[in-house]
Amino acid sequence: MVITLAFGATAADGGLIAENPLIEIPAGTFIFGRDDGPENERPRRELEGQAFAINRTEITNQQYGLFVKETGHRAAFYANHPILGLDDRPVVGVSWEDADAFCRHYGLVLPSEQQYERAARGTKGSAFPWGEVPPGNARANSGADACCSGDARDGYPMTAPAASFADGASKEGVLNLVGNVWEWTRDGYAPYEGGTAARSAGLYRVLRGGSWNSDPNHLTTTYRLAYDPEFRFSANGGFRCVRSTP
Repeated sequence: MVITLAFGATAADGGLIAENPLIEIPAGTFIFGRDDGPENERPRRELEGQAFAINRTEITNQQYGLFVKETGHRAAFYANHPILGLDDRPVVGVSWEDADAFCRHYGLVLPSEQQYERAARGTKGSAFPWGEVPPGNARANSGADACCSGDARDGYPMTAPAASFADGASKEGVLNLVGNVWEWTRDGYAPYEGGTAARSAGLYRVLRGGSWNSDPNHLTTTYRLAYDPEFRFSANGGFRCVRSTP
């Protein structure tokens, strides 16, 4: 099988997706974007966010397989891979529409970029879910120092179990918001308001968070990866879902 790589606390509801509760993220102000990184992450500003709830971990192969069984939806591309297809690993090999269909089956949606960033950065705009200290090998499943190959320094040459790296949890207890797998968001790629990055004319969706083969430049809470939403062969791209509070 050919493997394709993309570039380079309080549970709101424990019953929607088995063993993957929704974690409450309260409403309030938070920092979105940054001025000291890539152009497409600018500008940094303070926003007022609505409350929402987000899956504690990425959606796993076991959880996605149940969805496939219930709906007849196509299986993930790497469902039978000896490592990537393990039950407790994040599902990979899914298009944006696959991920969107899964979330909607459970009455949920993919997170917006703003929801992802609030969950990952907290309210103060941290560089990482746990704060400002680089991840090392204990807080995130990442790759080699040079883009874009995996290594086993953190214990996993490819994906890690979705419930791994408790030391890298966010303040609210959400796991692997950086590292392990890139995560689809529901947003199309475009510059932020006030930004100057070239528009993609709506051709791409945004992935966030970096993955098991990401170098430090891509393993941040603000990095934006524009990606073809129809592509389903990435071995390092997955997702999780959110529920917005009315």
